Amino acid sequence: MNPPTPSSVPVPVSAPAPDASRPRDFPIRRGCPFSAPEEYTRLRALEPVARVTLPTGREAWVVSRYEDVRELLADPRISADIRRPNFPALGEGEQEIGARLRPFIRTDAPEHTRYRRMLLPEFTVRRIRAMRPAVQTIVDGLLDSMLAAEAPVDFVPLYANAVSTSVICELLGIPAENLEFFRDVTRISGSRHSSAEQVAEALGGLFALISDLVAQRQEQPGDDLLSRLVVGHLRTGDITLPELLSTVGITINAGRETSTNMIALSTLLLLQRPDLMEELRADPSLMPAAVNEFLRVMSIADSIPLRVAAQDIEISGTVIPADDGVIALLAGADHDPEQFPDPGRIDFRRPDNHHVAFGYGVHQCIGQHLARLELEVALETLIRRVPTLRLAVPDEEIDFKHDSATFGIERLPVTW
Repeated sequence: MNPPTPSSVPVPVSAPAPDASRPRDFPIRRGCPFSAPEEYTRLRALEPVARVTLPTGREAWVVSRYEDVRELLADPRISADIRRPNFPALGEGEQEIGARLRPFIRTDAPEHTRYRRMLLPEFTVRRIRAMRPAVQTIVDGLLDSMLAAEAPVDFVPLYANAVSTSVICELLGIPAENLEFFRDVTRISGSRHSSAEQVAEALGGLFALISDLVAQRQEQPGDDLLSRLVVGHLRTGDITLPELLSTVGITINAGRETSTNMIALSTLLLLQRPDLMEELRADPSLMPAAVNEFLRVMSIADSIPLRVAAQDIEISGTVIPADDGVIALLAGADHDPEQFPDPGRIDFRRPDNHHVAFGYGVHQCIGQHLARLELEVALETLIRRVPTLRLAVPDEEIDFKHDSATFGIERLPVTW
């Protein structure tokens, strides 16, 4: 596996652009799992605002330069409302089910503001920092279980998914008895090939579980996020039950899927780069910076910022007309050499690493502090406790998730 990085594959800026009458297909596959698609290099140089054709047959715009992505995501003229006709959904049933359930990440102010104000106190740096001992206990227990199994094992369900799902369940106060249930829900709801009916069925099972727990918290609240949402917002009428179910559901799905993928991809990268593994083992204090660099390099939520122009918006000399769909490419921005010199190089001491892997602007990921904590603890513990960890299959047998909302690994057989 070790495909060349974008910085080692120069793209001549004098190359002719594709036929403008036929926008390129999007999404664009990655050639290297630890980088943006190579085509993004050409886009930044020649078509920083480019037309694309989506799997739905609709056309939209993609924006690939760092400054342009930040400008776009901070522009009040851009909308995240999934109900808009030209919303650039990438999955078959994504817009239909999203318009029905209204996840708060696909809404605009003042509705979106109301949800963020409700959730922000639960995800502050201070509150998340206080969770570190609990996260460490979870990680140690899950690693004990993995090491007790007969090698080789699939690292994704036994560790990456188990850590991310257990932590988000710990935060919410949800029993983490069936970790694969949550993974299955996300696998269906996050696939670009799932129909609206399939997504609705998967989410229906999740909402039924949450609804039963809400009823329990109504009678006997505890010291967890779900209880605080029930007591402080559902009982007071700040939020309806369907809104609460949607909010908790998206928190589980988005929180566990991104962390699962990042833990697995970061582990694979370290297994293929023993020099980086040794650097972290020699100086564990580098782990927060390493996590930040992994987030930038992977940018697994590349095309999550789906938007519609509410008015005409000019970006890098191109006007995106009102009502057109537009996608801010996070991986394109995070591999922009104007912002990150030699962007394909992994540097734990990279200065001013202000990446946009968590998005930017009013919709920036609300759970980013929790994600960083999970990655730091999961990777540090793994490196420290399993120094002999290694792949159990050839590189070419590793399957990647190219057709999911976030990029990741399907299976990662490892041994020790």
